[in-house]
Order: sequence, then structure tokens, then C-alpha cells
Amino acid sequence: MELAAVAEGLAAIPGRRRVHVHSDSAYIVNCFREGWWERWERTGWKNSQKQPVANRDLWERLLAETRRHDVVWHKVRGHSGDPLNERADALAREAIQTL
Repeated sequence: MELAAVAEGLAAIPGRRRVHVHSDSAYIVNCFREGWWERWERTGWKNSQKQPVANRDLWERLLAETRRHDVVWHKVRGHSGDPLNERADALAREAIQTL
């Protein structure tokens, strides 16, 4: 769901903008900071173990959205008092209750 959340957030921003994405997902932040996605594209979407990258469809959607913007990635610690991270968790919990 974190992949979809970032993609949806970026998709909601019109035009091309400089966007700061703060996430407690090391998987997402490291993918972009360390360029994992570049290797995945070069190798036909295979990971370092030569297995298909999980959730390729979501990663491709997120890549398309990141290419529309100038994205700066920020890793935050989850459940450590970061106000925006705590707010995102609260909103997610509230949304689950409505289902």
C-alpha cells in the first residue's frame, strides 16, 4: 500500500513540481536514492537474486509519477514522533475503520 500511496500522492500534484516525499519505508526511499529501479529496468525487472521484482505494476506506476516531478526523498523513522508520519498513520487507521 505504501507504493500506491506515494504514486497517488504524486499523481494528485498538477504539472511538474519539486516534491519532497517523506516516508518511513526504507524500501521505497532506498530504491530511489540508490537507483535500484535503474538496475531493474536494465535487467528486465529482475532483482539482485534474478527473481521478478515484486509489485512491478506498482513500481512502474510510481516511476511514471516520479518522472513527472523533481522528487527529493526523505527517510523518516516510523512511530518515532515525526508529526507528519504520525498523522499519516492516524489517517490510515481511520480509513481502515470506515471499511
